Amino acid sequence: MYTAHPDRYADMPYRRTGRSGLKLPALSLGLWHNFGPDRPVETQRAILRRAFDLGVTHFDLANNYGPPPGAAESALGDALKADFAPYRDELVISTKAGYLMWPGPYGEWGSRKYVLSSLDQSLARMGLDYVDIFYSHRPDPETPLEETMGALHSAVQQGKALYVGVSNYSPEETREAARILGELGTPLLIHQPRYSMLDRRPEDGLLDTLDELRVGSIAYSPLEQGLLTSRYLDGIPEGSRAASDSPFLSADKVTEDLVGQLRALAEIAEARGQSLAQMALAWVLRGGRVTSALIGASSTQQLEDSVTATRALDFDEEELARIDAIIKQ
Repeated sequence: MYTAHPDRYADMPYRRTGRSGLKLPALSLGLWHNFGPDRPVETQRAILRRAFDLGVTHFDLANNYGPPPGAAESALGDALKADFAPYRDELVISTKAGYLMWPGPYGEWGSRKYVLSSLDQSLARMGLDYVDIFYSHRPDPETPLEETMGALHSAVQQGKALYVGVSNYSPEETREAARILGELGTPLLIHQPRYSMLDRRPEDGLLDTLDELRVGSIAYSPLEQGLLTSRYLDGIPEGSRAASDSPFLSADKVTEDLVGQLRALAEIAEARGQSLAQMALAWVLRGGRVTSALIGASSTQQLEDSVTATRALDFDEEELARIDAIIKQ
């Protein structure tokens, strides 16, 4: 039987999420692509146990995570039952609804029927009565935002979610979602945007909007599908995501210019006493504007390396200027 490490809260920083009472660890564990039937169960459970022992109290999912869709939630459900039942109140578990889950007109997007049905299915897969955070995974261009936000509000009213969030929403959509939820009496807790040194779109208004609304943020893909690691410093290695048929990172994105940028960034990281991946995580978390950054892990070693990034989150002005100059080449 798993017993959590007694010093699990000794080193991980925790940040308040917007104006709420909820604190999240600086690094949260995303169960996107490494939790499904194609991965050894013991490896998955070892990653979850080690994460919690290191103070990573937040496990982030979506209904379609796997593969196949739903597999990650089922895997977490098994782990919760086997290892984490005594620690449920120490965990923040989130899931989302928005992408395709089942055939027909009610299996994706943002209708009330889909959103609430999806949540019921997610809870069943995880063996939970509620999730801590329930997200609208993407805006629906054809469903009124009032309907989607009303469904999130209903999830809270039904006791199936404690907080609600949005993901992949524009600054304008986020502002309107926050207004609707505020009028309903369920505040918008958090936004989950894609954000990294190589994808800085949240800086074009979204982070300012979140600051103004006092809404938290959790960045996904802070390592840009593995580009911001040591894997691609010499081009595309065998067995990497870019060398596969992955739809998330194609080989043609790994250009000579990009590899040159990655090498230059790695030199700055080395001078900081960090790996490129550790610096990339620290950069997203710099200054405290981002509440938490989502990391994936295929091994406990990879997880431990990522968590080490929290030991050096500060940058001086010269480092930030050099990073900007490299990225904007």
